[in-house]
Amino acid sequence: MILVTGATGHFGGAVIDFLLQKVPANQVAALVRDEAKASGLKEKGISIRVGNYHDYPSLVPAFKGVDKVLLVSSSDHSDRAGQQINVINAAKEAGVKHIIYTSVATNAATTSVIPLIVDSHIATANYLKTSGLTYTLLNNNLYADVLPMFLGEKVVETGVFIPGGEGRVPYASRLDMAEAAANVLTGTGHDNKEYTIASDITYSFADIAQLLSKLADKQVAYIDAPKDAYTDTLTKAGVPQEYIGVMSGFAEAIKKNEFNLPGSELEKLLGRKPASLESYLQKTFFSRN
Repeated sequence: MILVTGATGHFGGAVIDFLLQKVPANQVAALVRDEAKASGLKEKGISIRVGNYHDYPSLVPAFKGVDKVLLVSSSDHSDRAGQQINVINAAKEAGVKHIIYTSVATNAATTSVIPLIVDSHIATANYLKTSGLTYTLLNNNLYADVLPMFLGEKVVETGVFIPGGEGRVPYASRLDMAEAAANVLTGTGHDNKEYTIASDITYSFADIAQLLSKLADKQVAYIDAPKDAYTDTLTKAGVPQEYIGVMSGFAEAIKKNEFNLPGSELEKLLGRKPASLESYLQKTFFSRN
């Protein structure tokens, strides 16, 4: 039995869809916080387990009869490492043998400008390695799917306006990363391995502006905005302050090349080339034209 946590989220849900192409539904379970939100998963014949990362007693029974767990990192930043360590401990108590964890690919393990994000990943990964369980670390780089948040819906008209400097990122699509996770969950040879999940091509925001220019058949400018001007623009656009903090933090991390870690392991896990960033931008910004 394979269990996917965060199963009602975008990544967890995509992993389940790929799993169902490989194994029967009765071999897949989903951990959810709210069973009412899991009706679509139930209809697919998947076993629904209710549990909360914060609530250790709810987790142990949820993991009973499970062999492998995909631990999708929590989106709740309130003691995220503590939540995820709860999952690891509960899985071990329940008899789970193997945990696959969606960690982070970063160059800045000790000096990240976004420690709230990076430090919890590193703490969880280190704990898992010493837990006695079989582990696989999927060190995911940035999804291409974060770009609409950075660029805005009207990027072709407004240009790429972000304090990203010349920093480079090997963006890959969330769907490709989810498919790779499903392949690891159903494959062999991944015990106690660590993979960098990323494209083998890196892109700066200037590169992204060039791709958008090509797709739009018009010049799309890249403005390496001062951080204050960027946050002021987002504030005037009505973006909540907590999101502004996250977006500006990631922009600074990109500028410092914290995510400049390209690799070929995603391609190997997929057995094909990942989708190109150009194709992602085409589908996202131009498919309605």
